Amino acid sequence: MKASNISESIQTLAPTGQPIFLWGPPGVGKSQVVKTTAKAMGIDLIDVRAILLDPVDLRGLPRISREGLSQWCAPEFLPRQGRGILFLDELNAAPPLVQAACYQLILDRRLGEYELPEGWTVIAAGNRETDRAVTHRMPSALANRFVHIDFSVDLTEWIAWANDTAIAPEVIAFLRFRPTLLHNFDPETNTKAFPSPRSWEFVSNLVTSKPAPHLFNELVQGTVGKGAAAEFAGFIKIWQELPSARRILDNPSEIDIPKDPAILFAMCEMLGHAVTRTDMEAVVLFASRLPAEFGVLLMREAVRNENSLVHTPAFTEWAKTNCDVLV
Repeated sequence: MKASNISESIQTLAPTGQPIFLWGPPGVGKSQVVKTTAKAMGIDLIDVRAILLDPVDLRGLPRISREGLSQWCAPEFLPRQGRGILFLDELNAAPPLVQAACYQLILDRRLGEYELPEGWTVIAAGNRETDRAVTHRMPSALANRFVHIDFSVDLTEWIAWANDTAIAPEVIAFLRFRPTLLHNFDPETNTKAFPSPRSWEFVSNLVTSKPAPHLFNELVQGTVGKGAAAEFAGFIKIWQELPSARRILDNPSEIDIPKDPAILFAMCEMLGHAVTRTDMEAVVLFASRLPAEFGVLLMREAVRNENSLVHTPAFTEWAKTNCDVLV
């Protein structure tokens, strides 16, 4: 299930208190989806890394009451009021005793004298056993309490997130050109670094931090692996040789149109991030000279980054002319 459907499912199930378990390979953004969904719902999020807990951390410590009876002091991180999501990340990576400590919280919404308030729901996440990550088999009694959802990576949704998160346009353009490298994880290999949505975010941080050129390629290799890093390095070289966005917009009818799809992807991404309302006539002229699919890509990226462009006369005329290729 892709991220938007997972978010919709959480919003549907959370008010009922139904626990959810998100399954997916490393680096796909499971915790990010839960975080953004909680924010969209306007509710709190408590993120608990189950793998870091001991069984006593959940149940708490005992104390003696005034009546001489032992009582359990629930940990401070458990909610007492309001509405929200209690997120148990990496639950199936936690030792069996920690998972057992979660039984009562998930099954009965209680831990000793502590009771999970109404308005709170439990969501857990973890890697699949086939991913060769650190996992422990989840007991069937615990697994049967969850609605299980498999996370799948979707390029279109990732690009929308990347634009909202200010991911470097070079990274977005590269992954448009090489979409299979958005997530390329093979659990049968011993590769420490591999392409994933999370690791491409790290690459974006590298791009914007502008490390020394002799360090950049090795740092990218250490983030997404040698193969993906080599392809990205070639793409960056293309990106750096492009005419500037200002030069294209000042001379939209004179700039040579490249034939290489990689160059076209890079050019559309770069230009889409630079367009303003005053540039619309120029960008429409340039888009009309591109192959149809790249003209649409350029205009979509421009509008994605500056939505007010749809209200310009130049965009209206372009949309009328290209209504047959717009979907």
